[in-house]
Amino acid sequence: VMSVSCHKHHFLLVGVLGFCLNSFVRGQKNNTLIFTKENTIRNCSCSADIHDCDYSLANLMCSCKTILPYTIERASYHSDLTIWFTDTTVLGMLLNFTVVHYLKLSLCGPTPLPREYLAILGLRKLQINSEVEGQFLEQNLTIYNSGDNEMKDILKVLHKDRQMFLYISVLDTSLFNRYSLLKSYSVENVSSITDHFPSLPYSDIFSTINNKSYVVTFIY
Repeated sequence: VMSVSCHKHHFLLVGVLGFCLNSFVRGQKNNTLIFTKENTIRNCSCSADIHDCDYSLANLMCSCKTILPYTIERASYHSDLTIWFTDTTVLGMLLNFTVVHYLKLSLCGPTPLPREYLAILGLRKLQINSEVEGQFLEQNLTIYNSGDNEMKDILKVLHKDRQMFLYISVLDTSLFNRYSLLKSYSVENVSSITDHFPSLPYSDIFSTINNKSYVVTFIY
């Protein structure tokens, strides 16, 4: 343990504290926040949690940039992703067939929302925040735990070929319209998504994802 004399080595103490502070800041893990406000989409990197739908604080505390809808590309989010949304159109543009491991969705607009189905790849944990009939609702759902022994071999396949996504979650956006428990069920060993679930949207895209087996989770 190092002790520093405040009288003789005050300058050294300041340097040590400065080094520790800089190391702490560098060690912080930034999370991604995306929100829509007044027909603009903001993509932010935040080192601290921001209260839901506080746009002014997000612009102040986070490093944000404006992105145009037609420039949105499919991305992979391996750390936390938070999306504040007001309509399902932009939400679909941001999430459909995007790799997201840890997702938080906060509804910042009025309900009801139309029923749409969003396909999310590799989702492990989901948190939703909404307000229904004046009551705030926060719910969490674990799709799978990456620490499970059964998952380790599957994740190795995912890393070898990023085009082979074994876990696909289908999210029903109408779940934000009601004050009820978040539910899900999974179907394992699906060899063909279009054959097993012919009524699902995006069948043309599903048919292009070539893999021998899928786990399809429906969230509602």
